[in-house]
Amino acid sequence: MLYKEFVSNYREYASYEDLKENFKIKIPENFNFSYDVVDRYAKDDPGKRAMVWCDDTDDEKIFTFKDMSEMSMKTANFLTAHGIRRGDAVMLILRRRYEFWWFILALHRIGAITVPATDQLLGPDIEYRNNAAKIKMIVSFDDPEVQEKIEGSLGGSPTVQTLVTVGPDRKGWVNFHAEYETCSGSFPRPSGDKATHNEDIMLLYFTSGTSGYPKMVQHNFAYPLGHIVTAVYWQNVIDNGLHLTVAETGWAKAVWGKLYGQWLAGSAVFTYDMISFVPGKLLARMAKYKVTTFCAPPTVYRYLIRQDLSKYDLSSLKYCVTAGEALNPEVYNRFYEQTGHKMHEAYGQTEATVICGNFPGMEPKPGSMGKPAPGYDVDIVRPDGQKCAAGENGEIVIHVDKSHPFGLFAGYYRDVSLTAAAFDSGLYHTGDVAYFDEDNYIWFVGRNDDIIKSSGYRISPFEVESILQQHPAVLECAVTGVEDKRRGQAIKATIVLSPGYKPSRELKTELQEYVKNKTAPYKRPRILEFVKELPKTISGKIRRVEIREKDNGTVPENSKETTRV
Repeated sequence: MLYKEFVSNYREYASYEDLKENFKIKIPENFNFSYDVVDRYAKDDPGKRAMVWCDDTDDEKIFTFKDMSEMSMKTANFLTAHGIRRGDAVMLILRRRYEFWWFILALHRIGAITVPATDQLLGPDIEYRNNAAKIKMIVSFDDPEVQEKIEGSLGGSPTVQTLVTVGPDRKGWVNFHAEYETCSGSFPRPSGDKATHNEDIMLLYFTSGTSGYPKMVQHNFAYPLGHIVTAVYWQNVIDNGLHLTVAETGWAKAVWGKLYGQWLAGSAVFTYDMISFVPGKLLARMAKYKVTTFCAPPTVYRYLIRQDLSKYDLSSLKYCVTAGEALNPEVYNRFYEQTGHKMHEAYGQTEATVICGNFPGMEPKPGSMGKPAPGYDVDIVRPDGQKCAAGENGEIVIHVDKSHPFGLFAGYYRDVSLTAAAFDSGLYHTGDVAYFDEDNYIWFVGRNDDIIKSSGYRISPFEVESILQQHPAVLECAVTGVEDKRRGQAIKATIVLSPGYKPSRELKTELQEYVKNKTAPYKRPRILEFVKELPKTISGKIRRVEIREKDNGTVPENSKETTRV
């Protein structure tokens, strides 16, 4: 468990309050995760398990830290042979292929910039990213459709010099595995002007974008240490255990749960390279490989609780967490009833690590995001910057006037004005609305743009969605505001029905009455629409903005982010 060496005066904390007040990270000069963590394990405990990997064909591999060290050094030599140097940007479209770990660690060794991307991107999305980040190389797995989209983006991507495939030969592409075998397994730590520094850009993520162009979030080489809190105090990973975070490597959640914090804490990571999400297959693999800690968004849990969980041996499972969207209390309660595990929710952004969460010593309140994380001075404020009273909705902000929290990004890549707007008056503005309760727990309300203003009331879409999702007919739903002359906005619910239910006027009335009987009358949806699928970003977040645009007959000119509809 190397993480203890990076915590000032490490000790066991007696309570959440003790953890919040006294936990502090000490950041070494020129920290580099590949050399200071992976190579350290490879030297001190070479047989220690780093990753258990499998896919839908039942192919499986187990990698030790010695394996990861040597494989990433060979990959670093491959990259430098193809012209990748410190500061160059390399896009990785590798889904959950194990080569992703070889490449990201290799890029850290070189001091190059890793740009993870999802395989769901279309050609224009790839072209936009190529130019915005000045991508020099793209590495892809062997999916012809994905690789054709990459090739189609090249005409408008002058900075891209090399395409690399981790699969069979493809015309115009470098075959990674063909050359990898000939590469040296030694890659000494660079020094002098080739050395990496804490403030250098290490990772570049494009946000999923609920509207407009994706923003480019940059993280430096000290960023992995911020995930000590993620893994140790939120996910509660176990030394020599096996942690599963469901996320695909194109998203920041992957390094939250598949790399930095888990390895710092001594836990191996479990990677299931599934082609599509099938709840039963996921549960079967969790049982087979004896996963000890588990993290997934509420949507995944929503599908898991519809399975007969007694069919799967989940006795190795010790701790479950969730993040990525607000947790519906009904999902929490049903999962707890079936497994005995309380889900510990947290909140964060691509721009940060865990900002607030349910930590040891806290009793989770179903649906609450918990309390501020160690290292983050979190507040909820009104538009005038004044602190909100308990129960009062306001924007989640982080104080950065006295110190910059470890794990919080430095700014948006090559966008001074956007960075300045986000870091205004000594605060980082998240753009998310929430409230503190009387016990200082934080409850998510929604994005600023998603709040519905109806008949003088400010209504959280999540609150209405949470009630609707308790009804057995509702599989998924999104609540939005529709322009209304009398009310300003009327509440609309767009609903995906559970199997076995069909749209009808009677069901609409039943659902409206269901909400009316569980909350204030003004929160009852006036309009209900049944759909087969909800519009989502490529990271799976509901795009309420797209529903609003459709209802209003408008589409913003800069709305370019590809959606999965």
